[in-house]
Amino acid sequence: MNMQVSVIQVGNSKGIRLSKTLLDKYQITDKVELVLEDDYIVLKPVAEPRKNWEEAFAEMHRNRDDKLLIDSVFENENWD
Repeated sequence: MNMQVSVIQVGNSKGIRLSKTLLDKYQITDKVELVLEDDYIVLKPVAEPRKNWEEAFAEMHRNRDDKLLIDSVFENENWD
């Protein structure tokens, strides 16, 4: 799909404005990766798979949900 967007003044720089529909569809939040390929500029959402894990782990601890689901795999091993 191709679409045209206007280049707008942003302070001393210029930028483009993306619609909420595009932001939602491609899960773009705060950052995009800019890829320069031949004669193209490609915008890609920045994947942050571990974002907010620290807060999630803290909440699990408060809820006492941070228990091991599997016993230690080395518990019955014979290392002789």
